Amino acid sequence: MEKKVLIYDTTLRDGTQAEGVNVSVEDKLRITEKLDDFGIHYIEGGWPGSNPKDDQYFKEVKKLNLKNSKIAAFGSTRRAYLKVEDDPLVQNLVKAETPVITIFGKSWDIHVTQALKTDLEKNLEMVFDTVQFLKKHTDEVVFIGEHFFDGYKSNPEYAVKVLNAASEGGADFLVLADTNGGTLPNEIERIIKEVKERGINNRLGIHAHNDSDTAVWNSIVAVLNGAVQVHGTINGFGERCGNANLCSIIPDLTLKLGYETIPRENIKRLKEISNFVADLVNLPVPKNMPYVGDSAFAHKGGVHASAVIKNSRLYEHIDPEQVGNRRKILVSDLAGKSNIIYKARELGIQLDEKDPRIAELVREIKQLENYGYHFEAAEASLELLIRKHLGMLKKYFDLDAYRVLIARRYTDKEPVSEATVRIKIDNHYEHTASLGYGPVNALDRALKKALVGIYPSLAEVELIDYKVRIVNETAGTAAKIRVLVESKDREKKWGTVGVSDNIIEASWQAVVDSFIYKLMKDGV
Repeated sequence: MEKKVLIYDTTLRDGTQAEGVNVSVEDKLRITEKLDDFGIHYIEGGWPGSNPKDDQYFKEVKKLNLKNSKIAAFGSTRRAYLKVEDDPLVQNLVKAETPVITIFGKSWDIHVTQALKTDLEKNLEMVFDTVQFLKKHTDEVVFIGEHFFDGYKSNPEYAVKVLNAASEGGADFLVLADTNGGTLPNEIERIIKEVKERGINNRLGIHAHNDSDTAVWNSIVAVLNGAVQVHGTINGFGERCGNANLCSIIPDLTLKLGYETIPRENIKRLKEISNFVADLVNLPVPKNMPYVGDSAFAHKGGVHASAVIKNSRLYEHIDPEQVGNRRKILVSDLAGKSNIIYKARELGIQLDEKDPRIAELVREIKQLENYGYHFEAAEASLELLIRKHLGMLKKYFDLDAYRVLIARRYTDKEPVSEATVRIKIDNHYEHTASLGYGPVNALDRALKKALVGIYPSLAEVELIDYKVRIVNETAGTAAKIRVLVESKDREKKWGTVGVSDNIIEASWQAVVDSFIYKLMKDGV
């Protein structure tokens, strides 16, 4: 029988302390529903009374029809100079009316004396009083021993006394926190074993921070040594270097170690959850993040790609579909024939590996990448290149001429950009001009104006991102320029690339590819 580990998500509280994160009440409610549907056991919603947003959240969250998750309110032990029933901070926890209340208490002696400015015995009373009081008003009390591992290394007897005070008060879980994130896995294992030897037999939890880049493994080690509740955040968001990453912990525990965490069938939605939360908190998922990153199962070298096509286990530790991700075979200057064959299959193009055109295409791609092209971030341009090379791309229009003017008179607050475009479609010419917020925007508008009468679906295309990179930095102002453009229509997004010594020409290439890709996908 699988051992069960309870997943405690603190994305909405600890995660929102990450630099640059600002979420609305509606965002928090949407994330709550998503995590509940995913099967998370506990969702820590915030700190009642700390700000109006969290107070509103706890009112609104009661209206949700949650099926799997228990909502937890977070706070601290009572203050030293107040009785527990008279402390507004504690009363706010009760008023939140959540089935779970989580509080932290100081377990490092110097924090008691220097931060709280009270004595060690008084702190034990604060822990006991608060847990006992809250246990009368909620179903479960989770006690977090803040700075527990640092406290234990400093004064093990006192750190254990803090846990005992919480236990005697009636805490359902004793969670050991590596608050500064400086403890390593070997220390986690030793300290948990010693804590048990000192008579702590309660249900233990782990709350790890990632300042030493070991939060995930610290959490795993804690579970291997008996912890039954793991705290963390989606994508590891959190202040400083972040919290333990649940997107790694959940598959590690379930797929690798056989523990029961969330329902096993839900793990295939892991990448979906990761992306959903990332979008709402506006912190992108790093491409190289294990399990859920876009590059987690990406293969660039020709030898790797060839092997993966034969047997994915040769270079992948799990099937990417187990976590909702997908295999990517990248095409670059490291590519071999296998990369091209795999990529063509992804695009619905069946190629015979003996087709002589494949070797020619590989040579062309390597030459272009050497020149400065980057197809990993511009798969739409890559598809156009493959189809053109194979004679599978329709000729939609030809450039006859373009011109871009940038002028600023002394009466202008900003420079004025104007683009003129003349294109040829069959034997017909279109000649248009347009103003823009900059030269690229003007060029984009002028080209669209010239084409939209013949290809109406181009009206849907919107350029949503524009990136410029210097390819050969040592050339100074004569360096080659790589322009990456991201576009979208009503259904999807795609990326295109252009490279030139001239930034306008590179931009033109990327914009033209974007429009041609749209027409090709629409079957025009």
